[in-house]
Amino acid sequence: MTVRQAALGVAPSTIHRALNDGVIAGEQLTPGAPWRIRLTDELRARFTEEAPPGYLTMYQAMRRLGVSRQTVWQRVKHGELEALHVTRGPATADFG
Repeated sequence: MTVRQAALGVAPSTIHRALNDGVIAGEQLTPGAPWRIRLTDELRARFTEEAPPGYLTMYQAMRRLGVSRQTVWQRVKHGELEALHVTRGPATADFG
């Protein structure tokens, strides 16, 4: 699917940011071509209206771990943290 088709209840810019951060996988046939995303149940599950109990906001995760936002996203990308995007309320990612 294209980014716009796969928006999952969020702005396409949010999907682009997740692609650039490596949080979700996608591919481009050539640099500058539209992104293509394989929309799976696992990917859909990472976009939710409410975070489960025990999840932290990005700010809380940064404070608790004592690291930058970029470091938190790197840990998500490497599978060290699990992230969800909450589609309701202020823009945030939650970590468990």
